[in-house]
Amino acid sequence: MLIESTKIAEIIDINQQKRPIAVDLFAGAGGMTLGFELAGFDVFASVEIDPIHCATHEFNFPFWTILCKSVVDTTGNQIRSYSSIGDREIDVVFGGPPCQGFSLIGKRLFDDPRNSLVYHYIRLVLELQPKFFVFENVKGITVGKHKEFIREIINQFEQNGYKVRKDYKVLNAAQYGVPQSRERLFLLGCRYDMELPNYPAPITKPAKSSKVVFNDELQSSPTVLDALIDLPEIENYIELYKKDWVIADFGQPSDYSMQLRGVVRADNDYSYKRIYDSEMLTSSLRTEHTLESIKRFDATPPGKTEPISRFYKLDPEGICNTLRAGTPSNRGAFTSPRPIHPFTPRCITVREAARLHSYPDWFRFHVTKWHGFRQIGNSVPPLLAKAVASEIIKALDTYPSKPGVIQELGNENLIMFDMSRATKYYGVDPYVIEPRKRNLR
Repeated sequence: MLIESTKIAEIIDINQQKRPIAVDLFAGAGGMTLGFELAGFDVFASVEIDPIHCATHEFNFPFWTILCKSVVDTTGNQIRSYSSIGDREIDVVFGGPPCQGFSLIGKRLFDDPRNSLVYHYIRLVLELQPKFFVFENVKGITVGKHKEFIREIINQFEQNGYKVRKDYKVLNAAQYGVPQSRERLFLLGCRYDMELPNYPAPITKPAKSSKVVFNDELQSSPTVLDALIDLPEIENYIELYKKDWVIADFGQPSDYSMQLRGVVRADNDYSYKRIYDSEMLTSSLRTEHTLESIKRFDATPPGKTEPISRFYKLDPEGICNTLRAGTPSNRGAFTSPRPIHPFTPRCITVREAARLHSYPDWFRFHVTKWHGFRQIGNSVPPLLAKAVASEIIKALDTYPSKPGVIQELGNENLIMFDMSRATKYYGVDPYVIEPRKRNLR
């Protein structure tokens, strides 16, 4: 066994030497981390302030390092020394600072104090001196007076040895193989000794889209039906009222869900395979709806909004509306409306949301619906992140390599932590995130 373990360690080290190195700031549960892994990066270090998200991240990426702390209190030297990066050159730093100050839903105040985290993102990029950086944020930052803020970000980089693509773009996940309309700003930059990367060309057009004209040569994105078609119906498993997983019978997958289930792997999938039970349905805790709600959900036509709850009912032949996280505990613990399942009169599960967000089935979220939906709603769809990361790979003038090992997932206790246990596990202030006022479920 010792010899076998040594050989595995050598294989991992060989692959890590070949694969470019990345750092994820504001990592959350790991949507961007996974996207960059899919493109061929090793994301050796991630930074995230929320201990619950850190634990979920660690469960899914136990072979890399998660720093559970605020970027405000983090230095580039700490990121290097606490991870396996050491003094090696970093190829890319990416991340999306919390964006409430720019959101089209919020007040869009230019002087919102939450936007100060953007400056810490810039500081860490300059301290780490990567070849490339990717700044991700909400579409709202491109509207009106917030354009001045983008110009200020660009100026900060240009005055410190970096050049930036000034033709910044808002990318829609539905144009990159995701069955969801989700628009995010991406700002790309590099050191002056490197060539700027391009933005990824769209590979799909939103299914059943009538609002925007897209290239007719593009194939349609996967649909809601493609994403959910093979998932077991949770109504058949009473156990899912008390736990978020069950051994279940899956149906016939679509081309899209075959990849998320791990039945097949795309030629351009450079992620590490994970060891997991493909017969296990996870992240599927059931919601108890009232009979009146069930009747209203059932009467709502696909693609329409139920008038009382304002929940959107998914159209099986279309794509999902933007999945949102709601507000955190210190801002009222508001749960964002969850879509209604296209065929069953109920809200979708965390796993169904994950499918619509392009997360593979091995990727697990916190066992509660509250945290699980927030982790998805706050994250960049992995396939969208992968499209951007693949352009960084091209700019590096390197060919991505497929790992030669299969990785295990972390300890399941990590995704069961409440805030008290999570803060104790990471040795951080128990009030680093203000406690939620409601019961966890």
